[in-house]
Amino acid sequence: MTEHTSTGAGHGRAVMPIIRMRARSRDEDHRASTPLELFFDLCFVVAAAQAGVQLVHAVAEGHYADGIAGYMFVFFALWWAWVNFTWFASAYDTDDVPYRIATFVQICGVLVFAAGIPDAFDGTDRTTAIVGYLIMRIALTCQWLRAASGETGAARTTALQYAAGLVIVQAGWIVLLLMPASAWIPGFFVLMIAELAVPAIAERNHQTPWHPHHIAERYGLFTIIMLGETIAAATIAVQSGIRDFDAADLLIPIAVGGVLIVFSALWIYFAVPIHEYLADQGNRAVLLWGYGHYFVFGSAAAIGAGIEVAVEEAVGEAHISTFAASAAVTIPAAMFLIFVWLMHSRHFKRDRIEQAVLPVSAILVLACTFAGHWAVPLAGLVAAGTVGVGVGLSTRSKS
Repeated sequence: MTEHTSTGAGHGRAVMPIIRMRARSRDEDHRASTPLELFFDLCFVVAAAQAGVQLVHAVAEGHYADGIAGYMFVFFALWWAWVNFTWFASAYDTDDVPYRIATFVQICGVLVFAAGIPDAFDGTDRTTAIVGYLIMRIALTCQWLRAASGETGAARTTALQYAAGLVIVQAGWIVLLLMPASAWIPGFFVLMIAELAVPAIAERNHQTPWHPHHIAERYGLFTIIMLGETIAAATIAVQSGIRDFDAADLLIPIAVGGVLIVFSALWIYFAVPIHEYLADQGNRAVLLWGYGHYFVFGSAAAIGAGIEVAVEEAVGEAHISTFAASAAVTIPAAMFLIFVWLMHSRHFKRDRIEQAVLPVSAILVLACTFAGHWAVPLAGLVAAGTVGVGVGLSTRSKS
């Protein structure tokens, strides 16, 4: 067994058979995402796409409550598994053989979970989805136990508390699976709170040494992946317009509006050096930032689903009104703007005018809902205008 070194994991160097798992330095230079982490993210695209498809079907049929509830459950499991992997990797990535195998096991869990999404979404059978989730969590538990074996003192205690918390909560999911269907909704919220509480409890006396720049990059990359779903939806709109020239005048504007929204969302998210904020904050503020990204990621992915709903409504395949189809795009787009401002951008705004840009833009995007078939392109123009205003204010403050 060799000691863990601080060299960048996975960038062309030989993979060690086994390395003693010790915490990495928060001051490590040139820390970046590894190929294994990028592969892990891409595998999540499969499950995220499944969730998006189910959301489209539910909303297009007018089953708004069921669709939103199903999406919340599915996306929470995906998001939380990704968050736990990401923060653990930021502190303890050894990139040796056992680490890679454990990560591959988690990826297998993602694929099993994705296979169970359709049945879990409509509540007919959650067994496959929960089994996939348990596979991911068991592999992470083994990682924490391995970290505990390589650490001493407070760091060892924290790792053991993480492992114990994971075991307890996963036992709760198994119990919930065996209970009557009527227990699902209250049981889900209880276990969701328990899941979120594990890091807060485990790190109350010792903070794992995650890397600020690495965490900022990882969250940024996952935001890109979620926004990529919107590009795919816009592509579908263009394809439909080419095939059906009678609807081209409706579909092409939806595609253009969707592209403007995603381009603007990307620009807005990456307009601030968030790693600087993370490096200066305590554990509570960082946890809130990380937890708040559930709404950032979820709304980003939901924009793409909303665009598909708008396309289906435009060609007469969705059994909902134009207003409802427009809202399927404008509501998640507005949520993205609000939560990016709340969790991300507001920490870098210099005055009230700069602080007001994203909230006002979110209100204007929601107002576009009343524009009928022009709602999506108008929302895209509002988003693009938001970027323009932001660039102008930034230029003003620097002059």
